[in-house]
Amino acid sequence: MPITTYQTALDYIYSFIDPTRQGSPDPAIAARALTRITALLEDAGNPHHHLRAVVVAGTKGKGSTCAMIEAMARAAGLKVGLWTSPHLSSYRERIQIDREPISQQTLMKLVNAVQPLVEEFDVATYGRPSTFDIGFVIAMRHFVAKQVDLAVVEVGLGGRYDAAATITPLVAVISSISYDHMAILGPTLRDIAYNKAGIIRAGQPAITVPQRAEAAQVIAAEAQAVGAPLWLAAETAVEPWIGAGLPLTYPAPPQPTKLRGAFQRENARLAMGTALLLRGQGIAISDEAIRRGLAEAWWPGRFELIDGSPRILIDGAHNGDSAEKLWQAITQAIPHRRMILVLGTSRDKDIAAIAAALAPHAAQIIITRSSHPKAMDLDRIAAEVEPWTTAPVQIAPVVANAVDVARTLAGPDDLICITGSLFVAGAAREALGLAVAD
Repeated sequence: MPITTYQTALDYIYSFIDPTRQGSPDPAIAARALTRITALLEDAGNPHHHLRAVVVAGTKGKGSTCAMIEAMARAAGLKVGLWTSPHLSSYRERIQIDREPISQQTLMKLVNAVQPLVEEFDVATYGRPSTFDIGFVIAMRHFVAKQVDLAVVEVGLGGRYDAAATITPLVAVISSISYDHMAILGPTLRDIAYNKAGIIRAGQPAITVPQRAEAAQVIAAEAQAVGAPLWLAAETAVEPWIGAGLPLTYPAPPQPTKLRGAFQRENARLAMGTALLLRGQGIAISDEAIRRGLAEAWWPGRFELIDGSPRILIDGAHNGDSAEKLWQAITQAIPHRRMILVLGTSRDKDIAAIAAALAPHAAQIIITRSSHPKAMDLDRIAAEVEPWTTAPVQIAPVVANAVDVARTLAGPDDLICITGSLFVAGAAREALGLAVAD
């Protein structure tokens, strides 16, 4: 039956969510997902084969790095597609061209075009497509139809078995690696890095940031194994790590204007290094475009500071490492009297590590949860927070209510910090009237 409304299109996409389908660290099981999306893309005409693309993997900083690469390429006059996940408020945020989310009408049209392919798909051989699979195919078809000059593709989970692994990227980009999704990617940094490094392709340049030793070793080994030149986005230059080449010099200090927080400098170095490497791949991005893109790049829900009295900070930090960096950035960049912490996360996150990083610094804590099915139970969050604080702890089951409570508790010189999950960040932006209209 044809899709005739935007809501029906969304309902169709989301109908492929399977709550019983679980990720697995078993490579044979994980590879099945890659086989499935490969087959679905082939049925769709392999649109990804007609794109010049950058693929970005990593534990944290992927989205911000994508945003900066996209902004630099767009500043160079290129038409740029952007695929990211999850979205904060509107599904349309996942599929953008020149930072404009796909329109409702275009999404409906593409769902109608993909629906027959999905209905005829060989489920017996490959399994039922996922919501993520269908969205990825729609994005690739959209980018091809609009003839983008470059697609910036964020890995959804891991890298080696993600839908993005179907792409041979002009540059493979790996941001900072830390502990997350261990039940799927494996319990060690080596396991996690092995999954992330799976986007590296023979003969195509790869670039990463300084990593912990065990992760760095795995990335280097993967580049050597496949025969890919590997570069390091270091403090002062892009250094050749594996393969011949001279250091590449950043054309500007790697400090984005609109993306705040000291940790964004690392992402900026990575994005700038990617732009420099793209030149060797036939993508002309001038020094001026790099500088302008860096100044204009913006990514919601990542150290997003809303001015006012009190000021409100929204950040999607969702593991211990990113929570620690969040607190460091707050102490360096946001003077405040007290911090009021609004905290909610997902069931698969290390809430103990997040609580350890943030709870000791909070004068008041409000525990909340998003409406996402994977949101962590409130009492579990409370139990993990308790050992790390003597501050009053309240529970507000709805994020919008949690924001209201925080505002009543905060003085004009205090800081309200809303964090723990991108889903919580998205709900907070909606409550504050900052969300993409749908």
